[in-house]
Amino acid sequence: MMPDLLPTPVDPTADIVADALQPADFDELDTILDDLRTRFDETPQWEFCEGFLAALVCCRRVVSPTEYFSVLLDQEEDTETLLFADDVQFQRFFALWMRRWNEVASALMAEVESLDDARAYQPEVMDLRGAVAALDEAQRAEMADAPIPSFGQIWAIGFMYAVESWPEEWAPPRDKEAAAVLDAALECIVAVTEDDTDPPTVSVFEEDGVPTVSEQRLNDFADAIWAVYDLGQLWRHIGPRVETVHVGPKIGRNDPCACGSGKKYKKCCGA
Repeated sequence: MMPDLLPTPVDPTADIVADALQPADFDELDTILDDLRTRFDETPQWEFCEGFLAALVCCRRVVSPTEYFSVLLDQEEDTETLLFADDVQFQRFFALWMRRWNEVASALMAEVESLDDARAYQPEVMDLRGAVAALDEAQRAEMADAPIPSFGQIWAIGFMYAVESWPEEWAPPRDKEAAAVLDAALECIVAVTEDDTDPPTVSVFEEDGVPTVSEQRLNDFADAIWAVYDLGQLWRHIGPRVETVHVGPKIGRNDPCACGSGKKYKKCCGA
């Protein structure tokens, strides 16, 4: 059964880097998601999960795994298996997920001045257009006119999917300055959900690779990462939402008692 656990608060002084996910760990996550996709073809890719996870890390409320996995995998909360082959597979996925969660949370709590800082949050994203460009002509022909997501696009869509799934947690705060910060940050992330239509001038992961990403897209992606920092700081500063308590009308001491005795309140239950 899905564990109803809450993430352990991250110690900002802890050496999270030592437990950071390695390429083999991300490959394992991809393998598990591929297997889930054989039972539910809308299971998202890891890049989508990466954006979804980042939004949860900086969300105003701490959402439990039971709640967010049912949303991410489009299942009901009372479904026990949630598409996983068995409990062993789920526990392995959950262990890797939480390691990445702590890694992202630690990065977002770090005081960094540059995204080149080793402690900075670096989303795990792919340059799919670059991957396609590296294929031979026959392989590219097989893909026909299939749409290829832009750099960072799936990550940003995953982030906004989490925002849209818990709209009450992302509602503008009453403070106008804080509301403006929220709006500006979300606009930066929404910008990356759009296609990169500018001329490609940069190869993201290979110095001498075929240019597949525009300079503007790289700038927009950097702005989106800083926006995640802004959102995390905003909600940590404001704190969780306080539920409004609605109090019914008070009974006067000389009013008839609500118990139906016929006596005045002060002579009955209010005595």
